[in-house]
Amino acid sequence: MATLAINWQPQIRGIIIIIIAVGVLMGSVYLILATNLGARLGFLVSFAALAGWIFLMGTVWWTYGKGLLGPDPSWQPVRAKTVLQSPVALNEAGVLKSPVVEPATKAPIDVAQDVDAALRAEKWKELLPAATTFAQAGAAATVLLEESGAFAAGQFQVVAVFERGGERSPQLFDGELDFLAFFHKPHYALVEVAPLIEQRAEPGRAPAKAVIDPTQPHQYVYMIRDLGARREPAGFITVGSLVVFLVLCYLLHTRDRQVEENKAAKAIPEKTSVSV
Repeated sequence: MATLAINWQPQIRGIIIIIIAVGVLMGSVYLILATNLGARLGFLVSFAALAGWIFLMGTVWWTYGKGLLGPDPSWQPVRAKTVLQSPVALNEAGVLKSPVVEPATKAPIDVAQDVDAALRAEKWKELLPAATTFAQAGAAATVLLEESGAFAAGQFQVVAVFERGGERSPQLFDGELDFLAFFHKPHYALVEVAPLIEQRAEPGRAPAKAVIDPTQPHQYVYMIRDLGARREPAGFITVGSLVVFLVLCYLLHTRDRQVEENKAAKAIPEKTSVSV
């Protein structure tokens, strides 16, 4: 029954593997050191070596973003300003400084073009469809629109993505790789979506090509970039293991000084007893 439990419960098998690995690898090293240095000194030496190895491993994880990872960067909705359904809402949300005022008789497609021109004029950068940020922001906006109930799946299409901000500082070197650029300006994305004409589905035939409805106004999804904490666990591991390693090295150094002082001290002569 125990064998069946291990085979059918992967978590039990994983726990047993970890216990055996720790006992064999770390325990064998401690056993060898304890037999040569003593139980307490062997423990200090082996534990210091383990902390030093964890520090080196954590440094590699922290540098390259590997190993134990935190939450990845993602696009998050701007609170109370996520789904904007008109040019006036863009101005009220702070997306546009100058409001785009259009007559009610103007075609929705022309209004959308005027809004796009206003965004470009106010330093919003329009992304190409092949850009990675275009796909990521479009996917996040799709989820937010469906969760808010503004559209159902398949009722809209992402037609444009704009971004602004996200600059890093201080920039001491030319290029993308700069480990000293710790500060970031807020990075915003504005996703423009257009409603689609409802297509009739016929059994046995491929779905019809999506067609944008020119009579419906475009809507916008306003988001901000959450940088996440991808390297945070590795940073805690690195700093914590370094502190433990330095404390253990200090204890070993203190012990060595005490041993040297005891060796250098003069021996106390043994008192001889005289029997009568």
